[in-house]
This record gives sequence, C-alpha cells and structure tokens, in this order.
Amino acid sequence: MTIIIALAVGLIIFMFITGIVSLLQSGSDDADQRVKNRLKAMTMSGDDVDAIDLVLRESSMSEVPWFNRFLENMRLAENITVLIKQADAKGSVGIYLLICVLLAVVGFYAGSISGKWWVSAALTLFCGYLPILRLKGQKKKRMDRFQQQLPEALDLLARALKAGHTFGGGMRMVANEFDDPIGSEFGQTLDEINYGMDVDRALKNLLDRVDCEDLKFFIVSVNIQRETGGNLAEIIGKISELVRDRFALYGKIKVLSAEGRVSAVILTALPFALGGILYIVNADYISLLWTRELGQTMLWAAIVSMGFGVLVIRKIIQIKV
Repeated sequence: MTIIIALAVGLIIFMFITGIVSLLQSGSDDADQRVKNRLKAMTMSGDDVDAIDLVLRESSMSEVPWFNRFLENMRLAENITVLIKQADAKGSVGIYLLICVLLAVVGFYAGSISGKWWVSAALTLFCGYLPILRLKGQKKKRMDRFQQQLPEALDLLARALKAGHTFGGGMRMVANEFDDPIGSEFGQTLDEINYGMDVDRALKNLLDRVDCEDLKFFIVSVNIQRETGGNLAEIIGKISELVRDRFALYGKIKVLSAEGRVSAVILTALPFALGGILYIVNADYISLLWTRELGQTMLWAAIVSMGFGVLVIRKIIQIKV
C-alpha cells in the first residue's frame, strides 16, 4: 500500500509540473503561432487553402512532444479540442487531460481511505470529470450569449444588405459592432473568406466553432441563396424573426417549468438541512452514519442515489425548444 501511495504521489507531482510548464509555454507562444498560421495560409493558394483551418489557435495540443503524438490518435482528444474552442478556454487539450488524470488520482486516493472500492471508483470518475464539466459550463455560458446576440446581429446584416452593402461588408459590420462571442466569431469567419477560403467552408468552420441550432438556419439559407439566388436580406430578416419567436417560446416553457426546478432544489437540499438539524439536536444519534460501518455504507449509498436523482430531475425539467 505504501508503494502505491508513493507512486501516486510521484505521478501527481510529475503531471503537475508538466501541466504548469505546458501552460506557460502555450501562453508565451500563442502570439507567434497566430502569426505563423496567417503567413502559412497566405503562402498557399487554390485547393490548399480549403484544406487549412484558419482558426487563430494553437496548432499543437500539447507542448510536450511525446504526449502530443499520443493525443493525436485519440478520439477523446479531438472532442475535447472542439469543446475548448467552443468554450474559448485557455490551454490545450493535453493540459486538460493531465488535470483530469491528476484529479482522478486524488479522488481515488481520497476514496481509498474509506476502504470501499465503489467509493474509490465513484470519486475517481467524479473528480476526473470536473475539468470537462467546467469546460461544458463555460461553453454553455458562451453559446447562450451568442444565441442572445444572434437576432440583433442578423437584423444588422439584413439592414446592411438592404442598404447596398455586400455580404462580406455586412459581416464586417457585425464583427465591429458586437462584442464577443458573435463579434469575434463573425470576424474570424470573414478573415477566413478574405484569405481565400471558400464561403461554404468558412461558414462550416463557424458552425463547428459555435454550437447553436439557430445558426444552422442562417448558414443553410446563405448557401442556398448563393446557389439559387433570391433576396438574402429578406431571408435573413425572416430568420431573425424565427429566432425571436423561439426565444419567446423558450421563456414560456421556462416559466412553466419553474415549479419543477424549485422542487429539485428543495429535494436536493432537504437531506443536508435535515442532517444538520439532527446533528444540532442529537449529535450522538446522527454520528452513527460515519462512526459505524453500516452507517457509512448507508451514507454513501444515499449520496450516490441523490446524484442519480439530481440527474433524472435535471433531464425532466430541461425541455428543448
């Protein structure tokens, strides 16, 4: 047991030092890498330009060469890379995977104190998933902000087209007038088009970077209009109205599901509140849950059951529009 603990501590220290070094290197080389990506794109022409993703990001997933080569063959690393782009988070996928492993080892060690394998497994999975959970939270916050900005951005683009501006000119107005995320994303798409990338490919890259259902309507409409013709300004105006109607419907659903969300909060907090009250009233009685083996088993079983219950309630009250 001592050898296992020593190996775990050594692994934690190694991953911590590697992650810190990688983070510092990625931050210092970010500006240089952006310039290299732009210069590389400008020196290529024809079909080669279509094969390049001109996203201004770090080209490598990790500053550790052997770790980078290992990650290139992993499907999980590709998914986390997309998640990092959508969340606009700092750092590379290698750093996040190292942190996941680090926290998983910490969770395993903390769970091994209880002497129960299923406690160790649960804490290992939970702690290892925390960085991904944080990235998903950042992504959701950023995508919600993008969706809120989208109707006004489409209105501005439609007015620019009606005033005689080109599609690229309208995109530039949106990029200049709006804050992140929609301003930066539209500006990046326009940069890709200006550097020679096909409009279809540039819009597809925008859709890959932004997880927004309403944006698909806009991109499909633009692609169809480029092939068949039509009044693009009117089409974009209709899409803006559609997005606003979906917002109104989502607001009504949110009001109707408010009771379910309040019930979820009460049901989740009630056991902890009741346990605190019992501890104040009769500490010897409630302390049996963590002083005896049967009580510890019941306590961990209750925590796991509550976790599954929270997931089920969350699934019920989340209604997609």
